[in-house]
Amino acid sequence: MALLKIARMGHPVLHQVAEPVSDPKSPEIRRLISDMLETMADARGAGLAAPQVHVPLRMFVYHVPANRVSDPEQAMLPRVLINPEITPVGDEMMVCSEGCLSIPGLRGDVPRYAKVRYRGLDENGDPVDGEAVGFHANVLQHENDHLDGVLYPQRIQDFARFGYVEEMVR
Repeated sequence: MALLKIARMGHPVLHQVAEPVSDPKSPEIRRLISDMLETMADARGAGLAAPQVHVPLRMFVYHVPANRVSDPEQAMLPRVLINPEITPVGDEMMVCSEGCLSIPGLRGDVPRYAKVRYRGLDENGDPVDGEAVGFHANVLQHENDHLDGVLYPQRIQDFARFGYVEEMVR
């Protein structure tokens, strides 16, 4: 496994629509998944999309840390979602305090759907689907935005709640 270089805001790969993964079982994709999981863990992130590591493909890795949910049973070990489809369930929104490995040191409040349905493929190329709420729904929407060339500041509606991490915690 190898740590990957994370693309920073302004890099063209972060602003383009990623291409579908054609062969989820290929050795290259398996190696990419492994390297992305290691990079996400090393950076202490909750998610990492392929475009963030300079690979314009529709896939991301993520997890739901126990310290980000009120019910420990909602915590999830690292997972992979290849060629995801994320759709809102209902109109209820939540405000999420978000940061991004591609925009270090900044945080902002972002409106997100409170509940989403997801579909895609796992690391073995097998279909997965389900519904997500709370932080799980937040991380899926954030990472999926990367696949469409959208960064979280583009979703902020109140810039009074956007700034440097040190200032936001005051």
